[in-house]
Amino acid sequence: MVGTITKRAVDGLTPALSTTMLWDSELPRFGVKCTLAGAKVYVVQYRIGRRLRRYTIGRHGAPWTPDLARREAFRLLALVASGIDPAAAKLAGRTAPTVRDLAARVRTEHLVKRRAATRREYERLLKLHILPALGSLALADVTRADVAKLHYRLRQTPMQANRVVAVLSKMMNLAERWGLRPDGTNPCRHVERNRERRRERFLGTEELGRLGRALDQAARGPLPLPSRLKNVTRAVTLSPYALAAIALLLFTGARRSEILELEWSQVDLEHGLLRLPESKTGPRVIYLNAPAAAVLERIPRVDGNRHVIVGDRRGAHLVGIDKSWRAVRRAAQLADVRLHDLRHTAASVGAAAGLGLPIIGALLGHTQATTTQRYAHLAADPVRAAAELVGARLARALEA
Repeated sequence: MVGTITKRAVDGLTPALSTTMLWDSELPRFGVKCTLAGAKVYVVQYRIGRRLRRYTIGRHGAPWTPDLARREAFRLLALVASGIDPAAAKLAGRTAPTVRDLAARVRTEHLVKRRAATRREYERLLKLHILPALGSLALADVTRADVAKLHYRLRQTPMQANRVVAVLSKMMNLAERWGLRPDGTNPCRHVERNRERRRERFLGTEELGRLGRALDQAARGPLPLPSRLKNVTRAVTLSPYALAAIALLLFTGARRSEILELEWSQVDLEHGLLRLPESKTGPRVIYLNAPAAAVLERIPRVDGNRHVIVGDRRGAHLVGIDKSWRAVRRAAQLADVRLHDLRHTAASVGAAAGLGLPIIGALLGHTQATTTQRYAHLAADPVRAAAELVGARLARALEA
């Protein structure tokens, strides 16, 4: 059946004993079919070589109207005239690798070589943000606008938004290396990151005293903590391993994972060293001061567990230290102090004592001098004091 495909003509099509076809009189090879079930579908028919193909544009209704479908059919027939098979291109799009496929390959070929903490962070960002937003997109179709939209969606958590783009950028770089995207097409490039302000929180002398008293009290028995109810306290018993971990984090300035995942085979008390085969910056040696060595000497070993900081599960290290830290900092009235701030505190004490930034960087395991630069203003304090001393003596000499 041939006629002008209009809305009235399409609405007038009714199911018959077989599929009913209406071919457009204005644009040859453009048609609409009415199936036995009553569905009305716009199609375009063409030949590639000797093969006759029929391409489905879409069902009648939003968004496909007769005029819109006719324009799409005209575009498809223009592709055919230039030697492109729209059906083959459509099939290739369906079978093209998606962002979800890339994530699976990243897991098996990239993350297996990375630290456990890195794997966990990738999985968290993939699960919560990247795959829900972009997982179904063909890898070749991801644009800078898609990435910018995802980054903007996370604007309430600016640092996390930056981490998402950083992980996605690494994935896209791998896609280029593996030949899944053309070189130089990483869509994360030029996506403006949120400004991050590094949080610098160091414990002062009086605060360290409160922390020390809280740790001592927790080591002697249940730690009394104020309740939400007025004039009511509750007692909390903390794991001695959690308390030891907190003390070691402060005395060594080590990273959380370096202490929690520490094994006895890596502890050399005779030479005062921790020999870590793996850390955030690669193999690392941590030098033990006397207080840190004393903490290690007091930690009881558990048969069948190679870890220093023992957890609740058999053979595993402690993983739930945050709950213990919240109790300790509450007892010490340090509500805004993070566990990571103990590392900053160790560095700040060294800087204030006149240690140079390269030495502080070596103690903390920094590989980049710029990472240690945040302590530069503290390292200047002894120099400032020396300048004041010299100035005062010169002033007294002039007044004599």
